[in-house]
Amino acid sequence: MPSAIYNIRGLTKSYGDNVVIDELDFEVYAGESLVILGRSGSGKSVTLRQLNGLEKPDSGSVIFDGTEITTLEERDLVPLRRRVAMLFQGGALFDSGTVFENVSFPLREHTDLTDDEIAEIVDQKLAMVRLSGIDGVLPADLSGGMKKRVALARSLALDPEVVLFDEPTTGLDPMTGATIGHLIRSTQRDMKTTSVVVTHDIPLARLVGDRVAFLEGGRFSFVGSWDDADRSEDPIFSRFLAGLEEEESHVA
Repeated sequence: MPSAIYNIRGLTKSYGDNVVIDELDFEVYAGESLVILGRSGSGKSVTLRQLNGLEKPDSGSVIFDGTEITTLEERDLVPLRRRVAMLFQGGALFDSGTVFENVSFPLREHTDLTDDEIAEIVDQKLAMVRLSGIDGVLPADLSGGMKKRVALARSLALDPEVVLFDEPTTGLDPMTGATIGHLIRSTQRDMKTTSVVVTHDIPLARLVGDRVAFLEGGRFSFVGSWDDADRSEDPIFSRFLAGLEEEESHVA
């Protein structure tokens, strides 16, 4: 078993009286792709944002490579975010910047590389997501799938150790979603990154996930392999994987 790059214990986050994650415990192992599944509003994205300090938990511990990150100030999170990239649900591209300006942004912010060195890296990352030659294009002129691929190239610009994916196929048709899934898998393999993928897209989850975790009621009701997931006797998880409707509750 590889070593854990993340150790999470007792993670709790509420919004008002709504407890979204409740004393959550889990690990993320170096080099794996962990998929977090759950119904809408189950706290998947909230959990993901704890892993790079975008949100602070109410209580609990998030240890990344030996460092407790929940107590770090914003300025102290900068080195972490060079190592842990995030692909946001909407891509979060700068509309006024070209593809080149978007992908080069983290390199200009966090390195002292020359313009030529930055240009070389941008070309490499765009080639990885199969978008060579669109450096001067604005995001408004790209399809939804191309925007996601540019955002992926940007997230890989600093050669991160971990990439966090928040609903990477939302709003995409199945074929484009499959393309994104294959790119997630291939870049993880080629760059030897660790991935945490939040999604409710079952085909994507099966394509990219080494392990799967199901978030229900603020905690993981299942964590394990796909073989174990398919044998799970948890009724809610089994119905979720099968794409079945919720069972009706009958009040006497």
